Order: sequence, then structure tokens, then C-alpha cells
Amino acid sequence: MAKKILVRFFRAIILMVAVSIVTFGLVELSPIDTVDAYVGENGISEEKRQQIEEYWGLNEPPVVRYVKWAGNITHGDMGTSMIYRQPVIKVIGEHFRLSLWLMITAWILSGVVGLLLGILLAVYKDRPLGAGIRAYCLALESAPAFWVGMVLLLIFSVKLKWLPMGLASPVGVPAESASLAERLRHLILPAVTLGLTGVSKITLQTGEKFRQILESDYVLFARSRGESTAQIIQRHGLRNVLLPFVTLQFGAISELFGGSVLAETVFTYPGLGNVTVQSALKGDIPLFIGIALFSALFVFGGNLIADILYVIIDPRIREEGVAHEN
Repeated sequence: MAKKILVRFFRAIILMVAVSIVTFGLVELSPIDTVDAYVGENGISEEKRQQIEEYWGLNEPPVVRYVKWAGNITHGDMGTSMIYRQPVIKVIGEHFRLSLWLMITAWILSGVVGLLLGILLAVYKDRPLGAGIRAYCLALESAPAFWVGMVLLLIFSVKLKWLPMGLASPVGVPAESASLAERLRHLILPAVTLGLTGVSKITLQTGEKFRQILESDYVLFARSRGESTAQIIQRHGLRNVLLPFVTLQFGAISELFGGSVLAETVFTYPGLGNVTVQSALKGDIPLFIGIALFSALFVFGGNLIADILYVIIDPRIREEGVAHEN
């Protein structure tokens, strides 16, 4: 396991370098003019433009700017955000806290609901309940996160007026000053939107694996001994479906991170996803590249945790690795 983690560490370094190069190149090819996006709609003189370019280093060749930026990264300096006028690390840290609450809530919601619906789908596969769950998942699978968010917004905020329309706290109240109840009310709709979009894949794949388990020989033998469906699910089903379920859950972290951008945009939730959109539209190159690197590292960490959990959940993986080394 230590050797695998070390290999993954070197892969992470290569990944960070590749992501930084690709992101920097895409930013350079973007049709958005950084200076125009920085100053807004008001026009500026050519002299002022040159001063801005010189201040942010935009007058230098792309290769020179990348080398300087990469050199600063090695010292822990990701640059200064052009929008927020703060260090990029500080901006990411402040807004990621809000996104983290959103993603954790949505992650737990999608996992619990997806696992329960997957079990029901496998048990009632030839009955109306199973057909209904499958139809629901297929419809949800084709629905983008922003569309689901707008539907929930129209129903629960505009029509019923049960929940706030957006933000992370009441208008005029900073998120850190809001009460826990207020923050939870503002978190419900974005979290449900993000969680629902991840339910269908977990349900369908978990249901298929669970169906294979229920049709296996050892389950048929358990039925012949008089075990009920509930006992079979508890004693045989959950244990065997846990490994693929963990694979799906941690593999969905990248989709969860991407979906948070859409969900936060719909609900104007001031998390890292919303900041990503603003940095792209306003040409904040240091912040955009910093978020790209942080996103890649976050997804990589989720996959690494999944690999470690594989060995803990299924000792056969560890035994196969030891046998292979011997």
C-alpha cells in the first residue's frame, strides 16, 4: 500500500504539471481579452491599457509568464486574484468551505438514496415499483443539473415560497455571521439539485450488481434454507455490493465537483463553482488556473481514498498484492 501511495504521489505531480500547462494554454487561446474583462464596459486609453498589462505581467510572452508562475508555485505562491485583489490561495480557501458543505451534503444524499433505490430496483425488478424506479433514473440521467435546479427553484422558491431563492445566507448577512439554521435553509435546494443528479447512476449500477447477487447460487442456497429477502440483503447483499458502491461513490467526486459549478450558478451560491465561472468570464487568469489545479488535486485525493478503502473493505485485494510480490 505504501508503494502504491508513493506511485500515486508522483502521478499527482505529473498530473498537476499537465493540468497547469493545458489550462494556461486554453486561457491564452480564449477569445476573452483579459484587460477588457478586467476594466469592464468602460473604455480605457492605450496608455492605461499598457500600465495594466505591465502591472499584471500580461505584456510578457506566454512562456515567460508560465515559467514565472510555475516558479512561484514551488514556493507556495499561486499569485493574486485580479477580481478579489487577494492571494489566490485565500480566495479558494474561503469559497471552498461553502462548496465543501454543499458537496458533502449532496454526496451523502446521492449515496444513501442511490443505494436504497438500487436495492429496491433489484428486489422488485419485474414489478411496477422496479419499472418506476428505472424510468425515474433514466429520466434523471438525461436531465442536466441546471435544469433540475431551475425546476426546484420554480416550485419551492417561486410558487410555494418555502425556501430561499439563492445565496448562502440572507441578503445583507455574511455567510460566516448567519446562524446554522439560516445556512441550512439556503443549502437545501443546491444540495438536493446536486444530489439528485448523482442518484441515477448509482441506482442503476448498484441495482444491476445487486440483481446479480440475488441470482447467484449461494443466495439460492440461502433461500432454500429459509432465509427471508431482508436477511439475504443484510447478510449477503450489502457486503458484496459495498465494494462497487464505494467505487461509484468516490468515482463520482469529479462529476460532483463539475455539477457544483452549475448548481451554484443557478442558485447564486457563493462557493468555488460560482467563483470559477466569474474568474473565467472576467479573465482572472491566476485564479482560474489555481482553481483548475485545486480541482484536479481534489478529484485525485478522492480516487486515492477510494483505493485505500478497497483494501480495507476487501482484504483479498491486499492478499493478491502480497502474493504477486512474492
